[in-house]
Amino acid sequence: MRFVLASASPARLQTLRNAGLDPEVVVSGVDEEAIDAASPAELAQLLATAKAEAVADQLGDGDWLLVGCDSVLELDGAAHGKPGTPQAAVERWRAMRGRTGVLHTGHRLIRHEGNRRLAAGRTGSTEVHFADLDDAEIEAYVATGEPLQVAGSFTLDGLGGAYVRSISGDPHNVVGISLPLLRDLCEELGVAWHALWAR
Repeated sequence: MRFVLASASPARLQTLRNAGLDPEVVVSGVDEEAIDAASPAELAQLLATAKAEAVADQLGDGDWLLVGCDSVLELDGAAHGKPGTPQAAVERWRAMRGRTGVLHTGHRLIRHEGNRRLAAGRTGSTEVHFADLDDAEIEAYVATGEPLQVAGSFTLDGLGGAYVRSISGDPHNVVGISLPLLRDLCEELGVAWHALWAR
């Protein structure tokens, strides 16, 4: 079965590879700014669904399994995606330091087999407890460029890992794709997790 990741995220791809999967990457091109929702968790799920559906429409016939994901950080009830600019990343970190946010990752799994298309989706949420960085640390971290293109302006599996005191929940979800949640979704659609391992 063809297995496709509808995401440009290197962290998601590496997480799947580390778990024994070797997905084909097809980027959706969805305009994330055009999608709005009532809550950060709902926004993450809507974005994941939009990305998965956009790529599914490109894949056509055959037997394939596709996963789309998107992550947002919730802080003070607001959703924060990629900051995009150094100034925005610095401001974000000044708001986050010494506090706790919730990283929501939406997951949408689509299975195409014969004439059937099945889908399942769910959002994983993990509490993230940030270290109390001083301004010099924030500016040095932002200057690396790493925070600019990741949800919430931080990574758990990169340079930003030193600035996360602890998490409550699935660490893979913070990286951008929850392996336990994805396994559950596979089960819902009748796909055994071990069947996806690269041979």
